[in-house]
Amino acid sequence: MTSRISALLAAATLAAALGGCAPAEKRQSTGEYIDDAWITSKVKGAFVKDPELSAAQIKVDTYKGEVQLSGFVTDPGEVGKAAAVAGGIKGVKSVKNDIQVK
Repeated sequence: MTSRISALLAAATLAAALGGCAPAEKRQSTGEYIDDAWITSKVKGAFVKDPELSAAQIKVDTYKGEVQLSGFVTDPGEVGKAAAVAGGIKGVKSVKNDIQVK
């Protein structure tokens, strides 16, 4: 009986330890994190410089070179314009545009 309890405890401990590990493809290296922060700042800066975009209303997130845009704008033209501006930034691999018109 004691060996069975020990085996169950060992299995539970192993399951708990492995459950907290993220798959390798989900991890981001320090260099990737820095690159993504640079891309995010460049996209936001480009939005601020463009008088046709509501930069304060558009949120920018970057993960492994993939930019996600979200937020709300008042002009439908801003949705496509924001995606085009973001896609033109060096290092951007793709743009997911979740901006909505209010």
